[in-house]
Amino acid sequence: MEKTIKFGVIGCGLMGREFASASMRWLHLQTDLPRPQIIAACSRTDKSLDWFRRVPDTRYFYHDYHELLENPEVEAVYCAVPHDQHAQIYTDIIRSGKHLLAEKPFGIDLPACRSILDAMREHPQVFVRCSSEFPYYPAAQQLFRWYQEGFFGRVIEARFTIKHASDMDLNKPINWKRQLKTNGAYGCMGDLGIHTQHLPFRLGFRVDSVSAQLANLVPQRPCGDGFAPCETYDNAILLCGAHNAAGDRFPMVMEMKRMAPGCTNTVEYEIYGLDGSAKFSTEDANAVWYTRNQGREQAWSRLMLGQKTLFPVITGGIFEFGFSDAMLQMFAAFIAELCGEPCAFGCFRPDEALLSHQLLTGALRAYETGSVVRFD
Repeated sequence: MEKTIKFGVIGCGLMGREFASASMRWLHLQTDLPRPQIIAACSRTDKSLDWFRRVPDTRYFYHDYHELLENPEVEAVYCAVPHDQHAQIYTDIIRSGKHLLAEKPFGIDLPACRSILDAMREHPQVFVRCSSEFPYYPAAQQLFRWYQEGFFGRVIEARFTIKHASDMDLNKPINWKRQLKTNGAYGCMGDLGIHTQHLPFRLGFRVDSVSAQLANLVPQRPCGDGFAPCETYDNAILLCGAHNAAGDRFPMVMEMKRMAPGCTNTVEYEIYGLDGSAKFSTEDANAVWYTRNQGREQAWSRLMLGQKTLFPVITGGIFEFGFSDAMLQMFAAFIAELCGEPCAFGCFRPDEALLSHQLLTGALRAYETGSVVRFD
């Protein structure tokens, strides 16, 4: 009999649909992991719920998430709601005894994150992780493996970036991500920051200090028949002093930008070392660039990876890898960890989310005071 884990989805927007779609692609994985079944969906709008009526396993539809949590068939929940709702809904999910795959930034601010962690301590049997897809690109996984193997030697510096240009359209109406009450003071850092932090945190990079340049580039956006103020930051550049387990100290740059001309959703990871260096960009999604130190001259080489994935798939190795594939790999990592199966690169952990909030809170303070904020 096929093994399954029954999921509910709270928040049926863009990412909720991606999550459900990934569950329908489970046949692509060449593993014995239990198949996730999306049996319940919850949204405030009928339009969003109607899309989930196309998902064959989904048979429960709710407007109130409390009703979903009362459903004894639901074993785990994927929750994608605005940041101001994280603390309340995430803690309710945890206290209901259901496992949770949460969305970034895992609370609107540091106190909210800590309240979620408190609920976890009260219910240690509940498995909780946070969504982060981009480190599951094969090239990002290659960087991870090379680092574990000592490829880089002493680290010189590192850069982790996500940037897109959706807000370059100045006629784009305002949404919840531009408002303090729903997005929070982090602005783009809260929405995008974990994409820049998952890989370095998992490599053991830790931040000692941060200075920040933050920009709210568009003061207002269309809203109904008029305009509403944009209260959150569009772009952020963090210059961090960092160290690793080997004792190397190095600069680490994190960039999070919603207004990056020419970009769609470009993610870039770069690590430079005395022995070797490597870099990856989703603009060249199937390749990793690397160089080895051979003295006075170095040459960059382009290594094509294709479908060299963390969890084997039926897709031919010569074919391209994309975001939907990364979503499936992340989902598989969540299921593997939940079931206690081996997983070389797990989902973003709650303790890493706490590190993220501490960093972003420090970045806000650094920008507001024009100083460098140091961490113990």
